[in-house]
Amino acid sequence: MLLGLAACSPFGLLRPNQRLLSRVEIKGVEQADKERLTALAQQKPNTRIPPKLDIYHLGFGFYDSARIKSKLRAIETTYAAKMQAAGTDSAQLGKLLAQRERKIKRKQLVLDKGNAIMRLGEPPVIYDSALTSRSVEQMTTYLRSQGFFRARVSATDTARFQRSILFRALNAVGSVFSGKSDSLDAAKQYRRVTVTYNITENQPFLYRLQAPSIPDSGVAAMVRQGQSATLLHENDRYNEALIGQERTRLETLLKNAGYFDFRQQYITLEADTSYEKFTVRLRTFIANPGPDQGHRLYTLRQVRFITDAGVGRTLRSATGDTLRRAGTPGALRARPSLGVRMDTVVTDSIRFAAYQQKFSTDLLANKVRVRPEQHYSLANTLQTQRLLADLDMFRFNTVNYRKLPDPPTTDSTSRTPSTGELVAVINASPAPKFSQTVEVGATYVAYLPGPFLNYRLKIRNPFGGAEVLEFGVRAGFEGQLTRVASISDTTGNTTDNVYTTQLGATAALVLPQFLVPFRTNYFLTRYNPKTRFSLSETYVKRPEYIRSNFEFAWDYIWQRSPFHQYVFSPVVITLVNTPYTSPAFEARLKALQLTEGSSLYRSFSKQVEPSFSFTSLYNSNDFNETRNAYYLRLFAEVGGLTRGLYQKALFESTRLNVYDFARISVDYRRYYRLTPQTYFVWRLNGGAVHALNRTNDPTTPENDPQYIVPYDKSFFAGGSTSLRAWQPRRLGPGGYTPLRPSNGQLVRDYLTEQPGELLLEGSAEYRFPIYGFFKGALFTDFGNVWGLQERKDPSTGDYLRPGAQFQINNFYRQIAVGSGFGLRFDFTFLILRLDIATKIYDPTAPTTADKWALRNFDTSANPVSFNLGIGYPF
Repeated sequence: MLLGLAACSPFGLLRPNQRLLSRVEIKGVEQADKERLTALAQQKPNTRIPPKLDIYHLGFGFYDSARIKSKLRAIETTYAAKMQAAGTDSAQLGKLLAQRERKIKRKQLVLDKGNAIMRLGEPPVIYDSALTSRSVEQMTTYLRSQGFFRARVSATDTARFQRSILFRALNAVGSVFSGKSDSLDAAKQYRRVTVTYNITENQPFLYRLQAPSIPDSGVAAMVRQGQSATLLHENDRYNEALIGQERTRLETLLKNAGYFDFRQQYITLEADTSYEKFTVRLRTFIANPGPDQGHRLYTLRQVRFITDAGVGRTLRSATGDTLRRAGTPGALRARPSLGVRMDTVVTDSIRFAAYQQKFSTDLLANKVRVRPEQHYSLANTLQTQRLLADLDMFRFNTVNYRKLPDPPTTDSTSRTPSTGELVAVINASPAPKFSQTVEVGATYVAYLPGPFLNYRLKIRNPFGGAEVLEFGVRAGFEGQLTRVASISDTTGNTTDNVYTTQLGATAALVLPQFLVPFRTNYFLTRYNPKTRFSLSETYVKRPEYIRSNFEFAWDYIWQRSPFHQYVFSPVVITLVNTPYTSPAFEARLKALQLTEGSSLYRSFSKQVEPSFSFTSLYNSNDFNETRNAYYLRLFAEVGGLTRGLYQKALFESTRLNVYDFARISVDYRRYYRLTPQTYFVWRLNGGAVHALNRTNDPTTPENDPQYIVPYDKSFFAGGSTSLRAWQPRRLGPGGYTPLRPSNGQLVRDYLTEQPGELLLEGSAEYRFPIYGFFKGALFTDFGNVWGLQERKDPSTGDYLRPGAQFQINNFYRQIAVGSGFGLRFDFTFLILRLDIATKIYDPTAPTTADKWALRNFDTSANPVSFNLGIGYPF
């Protein structure tokens, strides 16, 4: 055993006089950024989780450089003979050259960086004292840039040979290995190195801000107006990074005020430490462009918008090709000309030019934030580009400025200022009118392959108002293993492998403005307003039932900032219809209603759900979730407020039920970036839905109206984006244990969805890199759903689902907990996810002993759950 452990020692990878860097410590940091100082260390020890050095060492056991070099020589010899045999055949020679280079490249990669196992790991980090000295210099420079002008940094490397834990344990029991010390200990003593950077910050230097020195009075006036937004404050610690940001802020401030030619090079912040002890006198200087020459204000004389940039060149090229094909000398000399592009339309002082104007100039004018007689503004320029890009009408758009000749003056606010003039030219290249995507794939469920097809068609500018019209269809088959059928034993739950048919269609029209009877679009343009009308139809055919779901939505969408979006939906109508349910399935739904008060049956009745809703979404993260960011989604919906006007007549004529309800939900997420590759993320999610009035449901006695919530508005827990140790929608409610009949006995029901009216759940996840695009995660999920209006047995007064009702003094004992490991394939543009989870605490277990589900790991009561998905779970 000792020989085996010794064979795994990483010291076998070291050459004589080489030492392995095993640890880096930074001590003495109190005010500075320790994470930044750690990043400045030029050498870092090998990653321990996962143990990449051990992986490299494992692969090194199979590595033979002499053998690889021999194969390289053999490849060169073999292909030299083949190329000689090919003679002058250029095609064959080219093919042989490509094959030879491909094989040599593979072998050279193995020779330079090791075999595949070695490349999964990391080579040992060999300690280099020169890099330590360089780290000391960089840390000292960084501390001085942060105001610690008298900071001192020193480094010590401690090298001590430590015997294995097993050896030390045996040595502690008795003098097992008595005698003189090994003569090689002196050599082994320096094989493992710990580098300690000792930092003495000393007292930092603080700002004493002085009045700025700005010879141009116009520039000085703008700086005074924007002084409230300064990043530098009296008695703050000196910080060179903030000084750089302040220079950028001043440059942006002046560019937004009309100073088109202004550059950051004119700004200097002079620091003087001789004024007072531990004090930096900081003065802002903004120089003029030259002697007797002030900074110049620029005003826009004209704004031109070319809506078909690039079209003329394409037409001229096509015409030229036609003339060249004619073959005559005159045609070859002729240069085709389509004439000078003239301004065809002037709308809201903007000159729109095109060979054929295909877009509404009124709408485009609302998206342009630069106007004649305005001062030049960088902010308005960038906002114009962003608003035009959000239309999804153009491949690209640029805003360029051309200066009109006019000599500058010495002072932009002198008695006779000479204001420069600009011509703004907006070039926009139209995107294709039609675009389509086709997705073909398959699922594998219940040992059955399920093919599916998705087709989406986008039509841009169908009516000339920069609208987007989208159509989509989906068709597919999916295997199904287990289905709820009946409460009887003979026609009970089966495990036949069957196919379910799923068909869907969507249509949406997006208008780039608010559709309202009064004119507000110009004032709301900066919020990027949109109106969206959408229709969707979903058809599902299963052996137990046929169900369709139709939805119409009218949405107003606008953005407060690039991170914050609002959606107000004044009209949302959902129509649910179930034209067929099998007798066995109908009996099962009835049994669930009578014995448990389950609302599952409502999902298969004919109903209409009119409602209106509001959503606020703030997300400061990116697609790959690589920032320190926040996510907050607030949602509120109210439905059925006017049902009293038409409920009875509608049901008598169409058998459609109408329910009223109020629903709210909150989803908050926090992303912490620990290192450039590791993150800690947590999430809290909750919601509640409540019926506003009792409803005489046709399936319940008229003298016992119930509080009924539409099934589609209920909350569920479990699944790949919820508690991953439970199957989708199968957790809860509360501490209630759902049961179902099987072979004459009641067994735990893992098949039926468990709706609730209150949701509380959360997750915490640690994300880390493994190798290349392989990423890992360790996570813990917790939460549950509860009922708020649970039905009671009229005869006993007890709840039909004991433990399902939310109770403030008991709910915390019904919080389910699950943990697991995740593997992500991060391709940047696409993230594939596999999560493996197990239950830790299951409040719905039938007995107290079984609630700690980890005791029953990988059994029928707690099977390992696998979740596949696209994108991160949150």
